[in-house]
Amino acid sequence: MSVQLYNHNAPFELESGAVLPSLTIAYHTFGERRGGNGHSESNNEEENNIVWVCHALTANSDVSDWWPGTVEEGRFLDPARYHTVCANILGSPYGTTGPMSTNPATGDRWYGDFPFVTMRDMARANLLLADHLGISRVRAVVGGSIGGFQAMEMELARPGFAQRLIVSVCSARTTPWDIALNESHRMAIAADSTWGERRPDAAQKGLAAARSIALLSYRGSLAYNATQQDADDALRRNGHRAATYQQYQGAKFIRRFDAYSYWTITEAFDSHDVGRGRGGVEKALTTITCPTMVVGITTDIIIPPVEQELLARHIPRGEMHLIESDFGHDGFLVESEKLNKIIKPFLERDL
Repeated sequence: MSVQLYNHNAPFELESGAVLPSLTIAYHTFGERRGGNGHSESNNEEENNIVWVCHALTANSDVSDWWPGTVEEGRFLDPARYHTVCANILGSPYGTTGPMSTNPATGDRWYGDFPFVTMRDMARANLLLADHLGISRVRAVVGGSIGGFQAMEMELARPGFAQRLIVSVCSARTTPWDIALNESHRMAIAADSTWGERRPDAAQKGLAAARSIALLSYRGSLAYNATQQDADDALRRNGHRAATYQQYQGAKFIRRFDAYSYWTITEAFDSHDVGRGRGGVEKALTTITCPTMVVGITTDIIIPPVEQELLARHIPRGEMHLIESDFGHDGFLVESEKLNKIIKPFLERDL
């Protein structure tokens, strides 16, 4: 399925008060839609087979591209059974309005002039697309990492939109630890002498370094020690497998992403707080009344299981599942077999 575009030719006000003159949202769909428009006139759950997926930080709207083992026969996003929708996040370079888009007021790209966006802005953009598609209710909203942030914000912004939530490796609000990690990425970008220049390839060396820093926290020592050991015991000054892997990943990333978009979405990550303006985290979580599956990864050092335990404890119908994995935060992308065993029955469960 190729990418589709929704052009919202009207102002879109952001949480900060800034206004985008218009908004384009890129999205993918998989599988056929049953039950007409997703409305909930009937109690028959089989009439609503829509699953809304919220993607993580640098992914795109093509779920089959970045989440292997999910949009396949017998899996929890089986296209023969479910109609999956995924929208590219606001601020991303993959089709939705962001720093690489044209600013209608100037005729030039936004670059560093792109306004500050938040998780709530991303969630509202998702709901705007849902309205355009005539979807008022979905069987589930699914998201991992900042996808989980968006999923919770969608349900908080529009209670009842989701019949159930499935969120993994996420938290109720961004911790100082995560903000510090993201600031380190931005410091690497800002240290590049070309940062701030109005060109798509500005600060590419800094962006490659930021990606290298990020990967360390995504995977952690267990994953690196298991996959990046040198093949022999020869003395090396350079050429270590782990070192070349970092260089390769940095070079690969700058071919598909830009520094301005990365800066924008990491600042949005830092904005996450379900309790802001809602009486605090615990009070906000108690208003999520749909059945909610919360998934943690044992070795996650970015958003460790204690954060998911908090979610499951305060969401009235929350349930916690912990997956054993050596792949840290990225375990939710890698452990598709383990995820399928818990998510598939949860989606099929009669509520």
